[in-house]
Amino acid sequence: MGFFYELADDFLSLFFPRICHGCGEHLLRNEKLICTECLVAIPRTRYHLSEDNPVARLFWGRCSIERAAAFSYYNRGSRIRKIIHALKYDGVKELGEFLGRIYGTQLMESSFLEGIDYIVPVPLHPARERKRGYNQSAGICSGLSAATGIPVKTDLLKRSAFSATQTKRSRYDRWLNVEGIFTISGKEMLKNKHILLVDDVITTGSTIEACAAELKKVENLKISVAAMAWSPA
Repeated sequence: MGFFYELADDFLSLFFPRICHGCGEHLLRNEKLICTECLVAIPRTRYHLSEDNPVARLFWGRCSIERAAAFSYYNRGSRIRKIIHALKYDGVKELGEFLGRIYGTQLMESSFLEGIDYIVPVPLHPARERKRGYNQSAGICSGLSAATGIPVKTDLLKRSAFSATQTKRSRYDRWLNVEGIFTISGKEMLKNKHILLVDDVITTGSTIEACAAELKKVENLKISVAAMAWSPA
């Protein structure tokens, strides 16, 4: 059966080639979504190994965050940028869990996740989630949970107002764009807990700051932050 399955897979690949979402090259038979070369070449920040890192510094003096890190760098033309673009805009939903598993495995090598009770995705507005068909950050959370065993909670934080895209906005405009648009629906469940708030990309930190402002209304709630990529620009 294995031989015929592989033969059929090769035949289908002639008409429906499986392409790496990082570099656009054909995937080998044992590769999925991202080729081995891209997986190796994507630069890791290793920020989870240091409390004093550029992502953590974004929130200093702005909101109370326990720990913060990102998997890679969201630079122009970078492989991770192409991959996240495919996840968000090309409908490749499965990339979320795939990336989350990779990052979760890396985070497990350190104490970054120590004490985390729940993994919580930054929510999309329901209209945008319906249009896209999924929340890409929730997919990343699923992968993180699969790798770490920490449960995901998608119903505790809600986006109550629609906001325009953050692309090309200044830091101040980004903050205005998301101020006051999040609400909590599970205060008792979050009380005395430590959550890992997850987004796909962090640029200025405005979205995380807006989430934290609402979440800090919960008694004794601690917040840590993780993203698949950080944009230095």
